[in-house]
Amino acid sequence: MIREYKTIQEISGPLMVVDHVQGVTYDELGEIELSDGTIRRCQVLEVNGDSAVVQLFESSAGINLAESKIRFLGHPLQLGVSEDMLGRVFNGMGRPIDGGPAILADEYRDINGLPMNPAGRDYPNEFIQTGISTIDGLNTLVRGQKLPIFSGSGLPHAALAAQIARQAKVLDGESNFAVVFAAIGITFEESEFFVSEFKRTGAIDRTVLFTNLANDPAVERIATPRMALTAAEYLAFEKGMHVLVIMTDITNYAEALREISAAKKEVPGRRGYPGYLYTDLATMYERAGRQLGKEGSITMIPILTMPEDDKTHPIPDLTGYITEGQIILSRELYRKGIVPPVDVLPSLSRLKDKGIGEGKTREDHSGTMNQLFAAYATGKEAKELMSILGEAALSATDLLYAKFADEFEKRYVAQGNEENRSIEETLNLGWELLSILPVGELKRIKEEHIAKYLPKKDAE
Repeated sequence: MIREYKTIQEISGPLMVVDHVQGVTYDELGEIELSDGTIRRCQVLEVNGDSAVVQLFESSAGINLAESKIRFLGHPLQLGVSEDMLGRVFNGMGRPIDGGPAILADEYRDINGLPMNPAGRDYPNEFIQTGISTIDGLNTLVRGQKLPIFSGSGLPHAALAAQIARQAKVLDGESNFAVVFAAIGITFEESEFFVSEFKRTGAIDRTVLFTNLANDPAVERIATPRMALTAAEYLAFEKGMHVLVIMTDITNYAEALREISAAKKEVPGRRGYPGYLYTDLATMYERAGRQLGKEGSITMIPILTMPEDDKTHPIPDLTGYITEGQIILSRELYRKGIVPPVDVLPSLSRLKDKGIGEGKTREDHSGTMNQLFAAYATGKEAKELMSILGEAALSATDLLYAKFADEFEKRYVAQGNEENRSIEETLNLGWELLSILPVGELKRIKEEHIAKYLPKKDAE
């Protein structure tokens, strides 16, 4: 039975205290009816004896304490899910904003999801092609993986996110591939960019888009990624789809968490963020993965801007702990005009070995990947030496390495936002670049692969 209460005691920013409540539980949804009949939604944050602290989803302006009533609905925040969500645009609370009809829900799901049994998890081991050489060739994304992108303010992570959402596919059975895109705390301009980009390329047909704007309330910002993940879980584990979840920008999410924590007067942790930031991020990231006996999977790419490009900041630091690697964008490469400016050397995909090789990509993938990493690192060192000592101090081999590093950045890393390279093209380009170096330097590749794949004109 739903009870109504007229015992609202105080309002402090987005929080409100209600006295003499019965049977109210944490995370329960509530409705506040104002004196003029308008309704605002809220959520229970804390229950202490017979008083409850609730958080408003909308602004608290205009609420008259004496005349307003509140009722608790007996369930947490839910999302109505259905296969019809594909191709639609929703706001951060899961309401359609594309002018289309409301979704006829197959079922309503708690947005906090159900925890996945660790024993029921399957190991990620299938290659996902993003069409971007630096990811496919060197930091391979595997189905069921969590691979964040660490960006900085002003770097083109939005364009990279749109490119991955547009191009990504599982090599076999791509028809069953969907993208769930959650935009958290972005500007209206960015939101328009994503919507129009997906419509322009036709990628919208297989995308579910959740957009939370910067002027929306902080609590909605916390719900948005969970809405997206709830839709992804339904599509993956009920409908057997391979779902790629892209979330941008996790920094805005953490800021909203800090704002709410400050309103609750909690003791802050590092840099003012709440002490439970790690746990909170983990409740989102750990919803990715594969389940034994289920066809579908959730692969996740959270994108975050590192404040002051500092990767020791709590948000990238804790994200790096939970996830399986990171793709780091470089300001230096961006200044050189290289797009996407992926900094190859500090980037990492911890599961890449599981998704490459014969039957998945190609037999020479592992060797060429290791060789490209080593050659690029040596080439960068050679360039640094050249800038200090001058070109004359370098040996002929060092000069070739320096040439390799330049060509690698120009041709391999830089591919623009429109080029979609297959894994074959990426691997062949790697071989083309490796042919700059003497064959004797290719120490990390098996000889039979060199004989088979190295362009012949240089191999002779």
